[in-house]
Amino acid sequence: MTISESTYRPSAEVLQAKQRFGIVGNAPALIAAVERTMRVAPIDLSVLITGESGAGKEFFPQIIHAYSARKHAKYIAVNCGAIPEGTIDSELFGHEKGSFTGAVASRKGYFEEADGGTIFLDEVAELPLTTQARLLRVLESGEFLKVGSSTVQKTNIRVVAATNVDMVRAVEEGRFREDLFYRLSTVQITIPPLRERGGDIALLARKFATDFAERWHLPAITLGDDARMLMQRYRWPGNVRQLKNVIEQVALFEAGSTITADHLRTYLPDYITQTATALTTRPVHDYEQEREMWLNLILQLQSRIDRLEQQMGKPADHRPGFLPAPKRLASFDDADDGFTDYSEAPATERPAAPAAPADSQPTTLESRERQAIAEALARNGGRRKESAEELNISLRTLYRKIKEYGLE
Repeated sequence: MTISESTYRPSAEVLQAKQRFGIVGNAPALIAAVERTMRVAPIDLSVLITGESGAGKEFFPQIIHAYSARKHAKYIAVNCGAIPEGTIDSELFGHEKGSFTGAVASRKGYFEEADGGTIFLDEVAELPLTTQARLLRVLESGEFLKVGSSTVQKTNIRVVAATNVDMVRAVEEGRFREDLFYRLSTVQITIPPLRERGGDIALLARKFATDFAERWHLPAITLGDDARMLMQRYRWPGNVRQLKNVIEQVALFEAGSTITADHLRTYLPDYITQTATALTTRPVHDYEQEREMWLNLILQLQSRIDRLEQQMGKPADHRPGFLPAPKRLASFDDADDGFTDYSEAPATERPAAPAAPADSQPTTLESRERQAIAEALARNGGRRKESAEELNISLRTLYRKIKEYGLE
């Protein structure tokens, strides 16, 4: 059974941690992540935090450090993706003087600096394989070597890592060591994306708008109901980070206004693109095939009606046809199809309407379809555009069927 936001009540300790670290939201998945973080914090295990970029993963290592026995020691956060591959080993483990060009003095690395404390490795999946081997040794034995040194050093450190990469796939593709993955993910915590946090989106938007207005002494904005609905439907690929960016822009340029969905869309430049992309990523729907399926179904129903009319002794030529011809909303040009439209030509210039088949009772689906097309053409004086509309198929399909059945 899923716990709803309205019935779930987080503990006082969780509420205190949320307030202390500025975590806004009541989504059950978010609260569960906070509870799991606080449960593991006092236990000196490695933790892997997973979640999409911008979801707020950086708050959870801070919670782990603050509620652990290491809280009075150093906490160092390292963005592994921001350090060049050639210097990452030096940054993490330090180097000796002269170990490489530019090493004019010995330097401590983060693992030495944070001895006794916690190190947070953000974007850990970006580490080179050689650095991964060094990190594995630290996790297994607490030992490391400075770059250019042969002296083994020890460190007592807790590692918390985070990534937005599918680590299982990275292991399968050989981009990340399997043994290191299991070492890092002794406990795994998943942070939900913003689009799965329901009412948290409006809460965060209101907080960001209020904070921005107070900081810059601007009149606050108000979010209309349709704007809140749009925020709920939007996928927020950049998660909380993107929401904050958008709301701060709105709070600046629309200060004091009530924000509607139309206002908000102008600050979501990828809204239309994203919607189109979402549609194209769905399984392709073959509308041409669907039209033909419905046409075949109509033809089958028409055949049954013909038989019933014959049994009732009603002449077939008094029936009203398959379906009422839909009202034409606007004329359109079929020049791109390479076809000639005779609908507006004088009657003398129009091609003669093909005669309906002589047999009154088709025996196959193809013959019924041929008869239906021929009759539609006859009723419309050979005008193919109107015939296609009556049959509810595209003009291109009608031309193809005319050629296929020799009705030209």
